[in-house]
Amino acid sequence: MERVNATILSRDYSLACSAEEKQTLQAAVNHVARVTANIQASGRVSGNERIAVLAALQIASELLAMKAPDGPLGSLAVGDFKRKIEAVHQLIDAALAEGNAAT
Repeated sequence: MERVNATILSRDYSLACSAEEKQTLQAAVNHVARVTANIQASGRVSGNERIAVLAALQIASELLAMKAPDGPLGSLAVGDFKRKIEAVHQLIDAALAEGNAAT
């Protein structure tokens, strides 16, 4: 297991994840920290609980906009998306292996 350390709204968190998930989890931590910091900096909302709820709503809204029928991921299921990325990785690995074999 890998660890990702995060500070969000002045609180420290240590999160466990698999090695494969670490980069994605770190990106998620960075996004949540950025959204909460922006809400806090606006000065219109006080209290960490309220800031956290507003950040969760904003992030959920972003996700739903991406998955909306007219959004960039509207016609693509998450499983399909992962399979397509894996297929691209396999193509890249094969091309690199051929290139290395030719040299």
